[in-house]
Amino acid sequence: MGIVRVSAFSVSLDGFAAGPGQDLQHPFGLGADEVPAWLRKTQMFHKMIGQPGGATGVDNDVAQSSMENIGAWIMGRNMFGPIRGPWPDEAWKGWWGPNPPYHVPVFVLTHHARAPIEMEGGTVFHFVTDGPEAALARAKQVAGVKDIRIGGGVSVIRQYLQARLLDEVRLAVAPVFIGAGENLFSGLNLPDLGYAGIESAAGENATHIRVMRK
Repeated sequence: MGIVRVSAFSVSLDGFAAGPGQDLQHPFGLGADEVPAWLRKTQMFHKMIGQPGGATGVDNDVAQSSMENIGAWIMGRNMFGPIRGPWPDEAWKGWWGPNPPYHVPVFVLTHHARAPIEMEGGTVFHFVTDGPEAALARAKQVAGVKDIRIGGGVSVIRQYLQARLLDEVRLAVAPVFIGAGENLFSGLNLPDLGYAGIESAAGENATHIRVMRK
């Protein structure tokens, strides 16, 4: 049986994963481009977007392992795209082009129904309107013995933390302060929810923290 996990999720030193004002031009919000910069420098990321180069090392190992043994993904509407409210049409199919990097079923949490989208490489986006637990139940049906990765954004991860449904959270802490935006930890008492940090490793451009549910 696999686990339900967050992997390689980037946050600032003050706990922000995104700044204010997320839109098509600023997918991570204003002032937050440096939060996931460690990932963009890795060989894994370069390969994923079809470009040569990229650095090897601890950061790359973390990035690579984050994509392994995944049977299903769950993500929020904001991670799927910048469109808010009812779908104006079916033109938007994600940030990633015709062949997204997931290659398994992806369950997108939303308040607005939409038909599934089949993409190249085995990625199928399913739009779930009845909440995080329903999305997790569907993900478990297709994941089998593999893991289910919760991809974000912040509000989605917070919901799964508050429901104590995450087995493991792996954070990549970037050495920057953001000051405003979407904070992963605000108002959460993680020890009371049963979570504890168990190890950390210094990467080239981020510190990698592993959190487990007791």
